[in-house]
Amino acid sequence: MDEVAGAIADPVRREILVLLRDSRLSAGEIAGRFEISRPAVSRHLRVLRECGLVRDEVVGRQRFYLLDPAPLADLAGWLGALLRPSGWEHHLDALETEVHRTRRERRADRREENTA
Repeated sequence: MDEVAGAIADPVRREILVLLRDSRLSAGEIAGRFEISRPAVSRHLRVLRECGLVRDEVVGRQRFYLLDPAPLADLAGWLGALLRPSGWEHHLDALETEVHRTRRERRADRREENTA
């Protein structure tokens, strides 16, 4: 997880991941989207490949890069745990839900009494 977090800490690498989200791209196509040198883009791709976020596929003389989001799962789970409501917030949310349910039931009961 630390390696993945370190890899996505860089804005260029995050942008590369976004580019690869919808399609595979060659290194040249990726480099063409940035104002940094091709060797710099190549180093970013190597970091992403080494942590497993990007796979490469050789087709003829070209190398294409594809996103592999699987390594993000552990990081996403950890972040999700931080974003979940704390114990009290969870209990208050449950209480609010119960209050709304009870009000709905009472309104429905009153309607039934008025139509009877």
